[in-house]
Amino acid sequence: MAIKSVLYDKYKKDVTKSLMKEFNYKSTMEIPRLEKIVINSGLGDATSDSKIVEIGLKELHLITGQKPIATKSKKSIATFKLREGQAIGAKVTLRRENMWNFLTKLISIAIPRIRDFRGLSTKSFDGNGNYTFGIKEQIIFPEIVYDDVKKLRGFDITIVTSAKTDKEAMFLLKELGMPFVKTKEAK
Repeated sequence: MAIKSVLYDKYKKDVTKSLMKEFNYKSTMEIPRLEKIVINSGLGDATSDSKIVEIGLKELHLITGQKPIATKSKKSIATFKLREGQAIGAKVTLRRENMWNFLTKLISIAIPRIRDFRGLSTKSFDGNGNYTFGIKEQIIFPEIVYDDVKKLRGFDITIVTSAKTDKEAMFLLKELGMPFVKTKEAK
């Protein structure tokens, strides 16, 4: 299956060369690459209404183009009216073509639609080259019709890379066009 994403072409042609030059890799196999993107949505209201999980699954399916799974609680917590095995969230793992298409849509369409956007934090790397950030509203994606939304829900997006350090992962994501917060240069 051939990947037809513009971002993937950019990665293959430009980003790999700049990574080789920046980090002095000896082999092309050392170059960091995107492995997967995991989108997770916690649906806290699902304890009172089971249809909320269905709505959350439908929205994630529309956004990603891939069928998500419902996440279930591991144990019962009486104060939250939560039972063990009850569906309380949704998640989807994107790989290969779906991953590149989603990342293209995220960078070029969705992130620019965020209100008062100043850039993504550079402090959200986990130390192993993975980057996680949150989206507060699902309506930034063009597939979600604003009139059909009953409640604004957010979700977390984790971009898993094969980079060994955060510096490598940040350089990779910057080269792909991820809009990070601009740091002030010392004068």
